[in-house]
Amino acid sequence: MIRKGFKMKLFPGQEAEYERRHNLLWPEMKEMLNAHGGHNYSIFLDKETLTLFGYIEIEDEELWAKAADTEINRKWWDFMADIMETNPDNSPVSVDLHPVFHLD
Repeated sequence: MIRKGFKMKLFPGQEAEYERRHNLLWPEMKEMLNAHGGHNYSIFLDKETLTLFGYIEIEDEELWAKAADTEINRKWWDFMADIMETNPDNSPVSVDLHPVFHLD
């Protein structure tokens, strides 16, 4: 497994809505994430800065990259664009984090 960490940013006042939407994550989105090798996915919120920290384990970088081009993923990005920082294609502004320590 490949461990990935990344950060994203919420708009002010959208903390509860972000959590609500993820608690109701579409079954098709869950299936797509798993089908593209995503496992053990967690997102954490720093309430002071509205920074989201994501952690996911993936099987393969190339397979995972293909998830972005799925119809369900594009639909999810459009659905989330009103509550977080996004790029022009509605993908979340996401910054990969460099791993510095891991302990099993």
